[in-house]
Amino acid sequence: MNPTVPNHPGCGHVTFLGAGPGDPGLLTLRAVEALATADVLIADPQVLDVVRKHVRPGVAADAQGAPRQANADGSSATAAVPVLRDTANLVMTAARGGKRVVRAVAGDPGLDGYAADEMVACAAEGILFEVVPGVAAAVGVPAYAGVPLRDAHSADVRFVDALAADERCWSEVGSSDATAVVSATLETVAAAAGELVAAGRKPDTPLTVTVGGTTTRQRTWTATLGTIAQVLKAAKVLPSPQGAQPVIAVVGEQSAAGRRDQLSWFESKPLFGWKVLVPRTKEQAASLSDQLRSYGAVPSEVPTIAVEPPRTPQQMERAVKGLVTGRYEWIAFTSVNAVKAVREKFEEYGLDARAFAGIKVAAVGEQTAKSLIDFGVKPDLVPSGEQSAAGLLEDWPPYDPVFDPIDRVFLPRADIATETLVAGLIELGWEVDDVTAYRTVRASPPPAETREAIKGGGFDAVLFTSSSTVRNLVGIAGKPHNVTVIACIGPATAKTAEEHGLRVDVLSPEPSVLKLAEALADFGAARRQAAIEAGEPVTRPSERRPGSRRRARS
Repeated sequence: MNPTVPNHPGCGHVTFLGAGPGDPGLLTLRAVEALATADVLIADPQVLDVVRKHVRPGVAADAQGAPRQANADGSSATAAVPVLRDTANLVMTAARGGKRVVRAVAGDPGLDGYAADEMVACAAEGILFEVVPGVAAAVGVPAYAGVPLRDAHSADVRFVDALAADERCWSEVGSSDATAVVSATLETVAAAAGELVAAGRKPDTPLTVTVGGTTTRQRTWTATLGTIAQVLKAAKVLPSPQGAQPVIAVVGEQSAAGRRDQLSWFESKPLFGWKVLVPRTKEQAASLSDQLRSYGAVPSEVPTIAVEPPRTPQQMERAVKGLVTGRYEWIAFTSVNAVKAVREKFEEYGLDARAFAGIKVAAVGEQTAKSLIDFGVKPDLVPSGEQSAAGLLEDWPPYDPVFDPIDRVFLPRADIATETLVAGLIELGWEVDDVTAYRTVRASPPPAETREAIKGGGFDAVLFTSSSTVRNLVGIAGKPHNVTVIACIGPATAKTAEEHGLRVDVLSPEPSVLKLAEALADFGAARRQAAIEAGEPVTRPSERRPGSRRRARS
């Protein structure tokens, strides 16, 4: 609990929280802290997905985006907020009941008129509240669009809400040379430009219009006050199929096309807006998805493999007991799932990472090593070269009876694992207990909508991290469309993809999921640069016609 907030028995508390303009990464540390201690969450629908992941399980939202509030008996009831003027009653009712309420608004609460009214209502009833500022859309969106609002030679910035602006407001902004930041919608931004021209701004004044700001849906048009209507018409975004889409328009020399060409850092990310299919188990896909997001992609995780316990657990149980009693010199982990299986067995027996004391630990690669470190175990051996069974064998020391008191290795693996590692360890003089720690089975098919997107070209790229992911994805969802970029982690996976009739565009230089994502990003960057040099619009693969794609390998 924040020590600056009084805690009166029987009296609740309200935190008015700014959730930013859309990018979940712009949520502040203080906002995350407040959400973690909330009893009730009442959020604007457009930021509900941004904030609800930080609240406790008892404070959630239904599928329609209507927040729920916890009742006194611990059950949940939908607390819909269809009309903002009713929100103050919801906030105060929960606070009167002694609840810690988080009222999350888009952007910054200080610039939200409804939030200000709710604060006044709380103050009138003596309800304690605090304000956690957020990144305002009028500031955050231009930053993501590559449009600085001022430089060393310009100091005046005016903010205008086109919906509320009156004739005096337009006159003051139009007669000045200040940078104007106008909040409007796609349908009304051209009219706002007309108001500024009518008030004295020159028609050739540069203008940028950004929709979906700070998200991977962001799109920015560069025009002038006099041409913005034609530019939007040519872009065929009106009428908007999503209804009245909010936009942020920046008017002034800061938004000139030449400057934005240099400063547009977000929309120029190599995979910006790409829908990338990640066919792995959910646990394995997390780090890969995070890296893809850093390149501007929108990852979609589709499990192709389900992990289940071995049919006969006795072998695993004997091996874990042998590990504790000193039966092994080494334990080798060849996957994150193997680490998880051993960890679960440890927890079942009340053991922790201290049970590895005196035992050498090997990990096949960086992700497996990371999962061990998260468990509290630092691996003694990680391949210095190829992250595979072959790479592990290259660095594995031969058995030496002088220095190795025990000649046995515990190898917890999947039921379908190859014999490469076992044979190599035996050749080095070691005895191997090859134990089935988990079974891999084909996952259930994804939803029909996802299957149609895979077969119909709705994805821009798919990452294959093993031959089994190729076989299983084709088996449960069908073959990816010809326009989809196919990226494979290594030659064996690429061969399997080609055997299934897929054209491989990207081949990772190393058998690492992070290098695979990097290779796809390099492919995307080269593709983007080629379009720019040819004077063509930058498009995603799913937006191009079949057969128009360049073949390339990283």
